[in-house]
Amino acid sequence: MTLRERLEWLTRMTFLLFILASAAFLSAITAMRIAIHGREVTMPNLVGKNVSEASQLLQSRGLVLRVADRIYSDQPINVVVRQTPPSGLLMKVSQQAHVVLSLGQRQLQIPLIEGNSLRASRIELLRGGLQVGEVTAVSMPDHPMDAVVIQTPRPGAGASSPRVDVLVSQGSRETAYVMPHLIGLNETDAQHRLDVAQLRRKVNYVTAPQWPHAAVIDQSPHGGARIPASSLIELTVAN
Repeated sequence: MTLRERLEWLTRMTFLLFILASAAFLSAITAMRIAIHGREVTMPNLVGKNVSEASQLLQSRGLVLRVADRIYSDQPINVVVRQTPPSGLLMKVSQQAHVVLSLGQRQLQIPLIEGNSLRASRIELLRGGLQVGEVTAVSMPDHPMDAVVIQTPRPGAGASSPRVDVLVSQGSRETAYVMPHLIGLNETDAQHRLDVAQLRRKVNYVTAPQWPHAAVIDQSPHGGARIPASSLIELTVAN
């Protein structure tokens, strides 16, 4: 065999060994990837399932259930409320799924607050882990101002919500008037109109030579304003 033939043979053998080594390497990589992915499963959705169902579902995929916490919720007792990791995530076999289970609805004892003031009712409810919800105020002559007349839920009843709605009395509706326009009137006439309406007033006298003597030159509130019967009317009169 000549030197050239030996070199050609050596080159062919080297190329053949390279191909065989490459094939072996790719085969090993493929086997490793298959082995790794063969040990991965998809995390199922556990929310809304009973803890027993959730545990069996995880076991069927080689996963383990761990209870991380228990909280009050609208779900029945021992139903999964939250899960970690979330559903759809790839998990390795034997990994743990942490879940939060429901304790059911929290039954709160509602105290009697009817007859109390709104402020006292807020304090009473806060002491019991509750709070005032919607407040509706109406005029009720037979009840004191700011007193709680009706509460919902009723006292003593178990409730899942910490909010207690109340109906509050505003007392008697105060008589209201439309403020008359008094500017330009004589003080006597203006005071007579206020006397008829039984409105209190305060009169201020100022020097105003451009106005007739004893004429009303200013008023508060202004004419046309809606005022309660307890309002104090201020008149400014030319001296």
